[in-house]
Order: sequence, then C-alpha cells, then structure tokens
Amino acid sequence: MDSIEQTESFSPTTTAEVAAPNSAPTASASRSTKSAAVTKLLSRNKGATLGEIMALTHWQPHSTRAFLTGLRKRGIDLLRETRSGGETSYRIDR
Repeated sequence: MDSIEQTESFSPTTTAEVAAPNSAPTASASRSTKSAAVTKLLSRNKGATLGEIMALTHWQPHSTRAFLTGLRKRGIDLLRETRSGGETSYRIDR
C-alpha cells in the first residue's frame, strides 16, 4: 500500500468560532421567522389566502394548512372568509 502524505495542517475549530468569529450578538438584532411573517399576514384586515402564504414561505399546500391547524391548536381563533373573487382567506380574529 502507498502511504498518504499530508500536505496541509488541519486545526479543528469550535462551532462558535465558525458561526461568529469576530462579532458578538447584539441586543437589537432580531430574528425573523416564517411563522412570524405568516402571523403578520393573517393579522391584516383582509387576512391571507393559502396562495399568499405559500408565496411568502415557499411551503407546500399541505404544510401551509398544517401551520393553520397548529395555530388553531394553540388557541388562536382563525376566521375563514370568502373574498369577492371566490378565494378563501384566513384571518386571525382579534
């Protein structure tokens, strides 16, 4: 068998060093989530259709419906309304 020659030295690093080598997280930095974005859409007066939620999040239809079900299970009241064009929209009841 041939011997393998090492050409570069390897120094392992920690996850923290790779994630943020020179910066510390700031208190003003906030993380935007898809869940928060969908909740904001649903809080509008006109609510949001499944298509609008899917376009925002790039979720499949079944994932979008599952998210709405999860909101209901958490006790959030969702109103289901039909828009003038015949589309169904969902809105968080205030």
